[in-house]
Amino acid sequence: MRWTTALSRKDRTADAVEELLPALRAADPHLLLVFASPHHTDEAAVIAAALAMAFPNAAIIGCSGGGIIGGGHEVERAPALSVTAAHLPDVACRTFLLDGAPSPEDWYEKLGVEPEHEPAFLLLPEPFSTDPMELTASLDAAYPRAVTVGGLASGGQGPGDHALFFEDGVHDEGCVGVALYGDIVVDPIVAQGCRPLGKPYRITRGHNNLVMELDERSAVDVLDEIFTDLDTLERTLFANSPMVGLAMDSERGDFRSGDFLIRHMAGLDRDHGVLAVGGRVRTGDTLQFHLRDRHASALDLAELLSRQSRNPTPAGALLFSCLGRGEGFYGEPDHDSKMVREHLGDVPIGGFFCNGEIGPVHGRTWLHGYTSSFALFRPRGWS
Repeated sequence: MRWTTALSRKDRTADAVEELLPALRAADPHLLLVFASPHHTDEAAVIAAALAMAFPNAAIIGCSGGGIIGGGHEVERAPALSVTAAHLPDVACRTFLLDGAPSPEDWYEKLGVEPEHEPAFLLLPEPFSTDPMELTASLDAAYPRAVTVGGLASGGQGPGDHALFFEDGVHDEGCVGVALYGDIVVDPIVAQGCRPLGKPYRITRGHNNLVMELDERSAVDVLDEIFTDLDTLERTLFANSPMVGLAMDSERGDFRSGDFLIRHMAGLDRDHGVLAVGGRVRTGDTLQFHLRDRHASALDLAELLSRQSRNPTPAGALLFSCLGRGEGFYGEPDHDSKMVREHLGDVPIGGFFCNGEIGPVHGRTWLHGYTSSFALFRPRGWS
């Protein structure tokens, strides 16, 4: 197994592709993963055609992204084209293009992959045309032991603005992905970048995305109490980016920072004591307020990577990071990519900044926000 990433910052699409081809040819790829900034979206067909012609035997998927990762760098708000090439002996690569969420039986028929194959999946949905939560729930039902990682295409402002690469063509809706099985292991890491405030609360009255009561008290009163207990810096951070965590397992009882789905707080109505959050809630769910803090985020990622360093060194990695992270959050470029190299060595990393990140926690696949979701690839040792 061998992974290679190549990055071009050229603003002319044909020139960017030409710059990448020598490194990609040397990689002898079975799989190409393409990530293009919005500067290249209008000429995405040029990218797809050139790669398909140069590598007729390689599987090809990819998408557009508001920021592009490759070649050891994270390029934001500038032209960039990244291609990750994987040489995968004894690995099956089954690419697919979807316009909805298949049933479990449809997955088996479409891919020719059974649960006994122990596949892993990369998913790249287009956010305006695909329900990623419905898609991941369907995939989990079909392949309950599979690892699924990915991210929602980004960089566009509305339907039709995003590009999905699938083999020799380009699409502007649906979802592209690949199933991998054989001599390959995918180790996922999901780093959420927030730390909890106060204690967890039971939602005693909630509906859709509205929280009316927490522990039988007005949700706004509870928020005011939490805010009063913060120091000056924490108040500023929370006021600029208020977050809540929704517990993935409300019956757990002993919650830690990685046990929550992070969602933004969308607004509040003081007259009625109601909070609006960026996710669906139900009465009985557990909620805890969270703070986006770059220092806590860096420590969280460092701890996760330190644990991962006990496993065999990965041959390659993909990073699906939130558009709200990167240099604007950390105050320095290439933050997450650098941390991977510090803990795991000089691992080739490709990827992009997403409209939502996909990754597993506690045995289920979730759609995350404000997260970096990693897929780390290594051989099982069959070859």
